[in-house]
Amino acid sequence: MAMPERVAVVTGANRGIGAEIARQLEEKGLRVVATSRVKADGFVTLDVTRSADIDALAHRLAAEGGVDALVNNAGISLEGFDAEVARRTMDVNFFGAMRVTDALLPSMRPGGRVVMISSGMGDLSGVRGEVRARITDPALTREGLVGLVESFVRDVASGQHTARGWSSNAYSMSKVALNALVRVLARELATDPRRICVNAENPGWVRTRMGGPSAPRTVEEGARTAVWLATLPEGGPTGGLFRDERRMPW
Repeated sequence: MAMPERVAVVTGANRGIGAEIARQLEEKGLRVVATSRVKADGFVTLDVTRSADIDALAHRLAAEGGVDALVNNAGISLEGFDAEVARRTMDVNFFGAMRVTDALLPSMRPGGRVVMISSGMGDLSGVRGEVRARITDPALTREGLVGLVESFVRDVASGQHTARGWSSNAYSMSKVALNALVRVLARELATDPRRICVNAENPGWVRTRMGGPSAPRTVEEGARTAVWLATLPEGGPTGGLFRDERRMPW
């Protein structure tokens, strides 16, 4: 009997690293469902802050037989720093990835792979004190993590975020939170018989619209490890952060 077609979903795939991840996955023989927040030919419209978009994608994939890999690449980096910037950044970069993952996990096939596109700016040096202790706690729960993210936005609004241990960079804090989500999800799925792996990639500073023309790395280099993580063989690692196919400290 022929093996079923392998299917990968890549969010934010209309340009930059996301487009290159989709291209490389197609080269490996996967059928890629490429999504974009804006309507574009060849893409599924998906705003990761809109539950209707996410539900429609989840229903489509379930009806088509499931998904083998999910690459959460969609993200934003906004100018300035205030409570609204913090809220919007977390809504896309953290909650968006969590929403899409939760919606697609029920239709993920055995051996499924979830990849979060993180950043070197998600390094734990950006958080201090009690915040750092809580976000690195091996027993951190999803509810605890969500509470921390929500407290970051409140602390920015009250002007207390620095005193509480957060940095003044919403993008950086969103990637710290995303990395913590990887660790939480890996623990949640540890007993799932489908043997799903969840990992994060630090693509480095890449020449994209977000990274700018001075970045030292190409999109091909930035995408390669995400593709590797999305196609890990059975028994592959889970709950880690990788760059250039090598595990990195958080």
